[in-house]
Amino acid sequence: MKSKFLISFAAIALIAGSGMDLQAAKKSAGVGKSFKGPVGLQLYSLRGEFTAYGVPRTLDKVAAYGIKNVELYTTFKHKPAVFRKMLEERGLTAVSSHFPFKRLRDDVAGVVADAKALGIKYAGCAWAAHKDEWDMQETKEATRVFNKVGEALAKEGITFFYHLHGFEFEPHGKETLADVLIRQCKPEFVSFQMDVLWIVFPGKDPVALLKKYPNRWKLMHVKDLKKGVETGSLAGKTDVKNDVTIGSGQVDWKAVLKTAKQVGVEQYFLEDESPWAADQIAQSLKYLAKVKF
Repeated sequence: MKSKFLISFAAIALIAGSGMDLQAAKKSAGVGKSFKGPVGLQLYSLRGEFTAYGVPRTLDKVAAYGIKNVELYTTFKHKPAVFRKMLEERGLTAVSSHFPFKRLRDDVAGVVADAKALGIKYAGCAWAAHKDEWDMQETKEATRVFNKVGEALAKEGITFFYHLHGFEFEPHGKETLADVLIRQCKPEFVSFQMDVLWIVFPGKDPVALLKKYPNRWKLMHVKDLKKGVETGSLAGKTDVKNDVTIGSGQVDWKAVLKTAKQVGVEQYFLEDESPWAADQIAQSLKYLAKVKF
């Protein structure tokens, strides 16, 4: 009863401050006539809130957005089964989680055990280990690791994925090392997560990439890049203040979301790394619910 009261109070406070209405908050957030989702939240978006206000209070805030599905980047020192229960108490489901590359490489059994305990459908990696410029040797090593852990997870009905971060687009002949990685990773064991900002920032076209490798993209990070920010960098890093409300940046979301649906993206996660993500999330969800394509 106490937990439900806290969630309700948090929801009322958030809705009052964001312009959302109570009826909309009862629905799955971010979906509308064109965009059907399902859309969840990558919890990294609220890392500042987790640090400042603690896990229970921040998870209440996630639920207050109307979010149902979440993607994890940590369990905040809680055992996976305990953290899963904390989510479920708030009507949240962990659909996906990122794991460190080193752990995927060195502790396959542990990753599989944690993924099962969390009850997730997708387990992946957001940053492959590399030094300076990404090269062919690192591409081959990442391929080996991903195929191995992907096979182990597939036996448990869990889909492995890799989240491109932009540095993988080093030129390789007429293509890039990202192309090599995607083709060498076995499709039965490895899928990919497109973080749209990290495709646009290196100067690539997310629509073209979705079409080039249909059926390989199972997840998407819905993230927008501030207008005026120069593209073409393969650093895999940019100022977090360049993350803006969905629909206000450089991305042609109508084309991206339409194509994503066509090629089989199964799950979308809103991610906002900016210092004001807590305020932008509600506005981004409203955009997704209204966008038409």
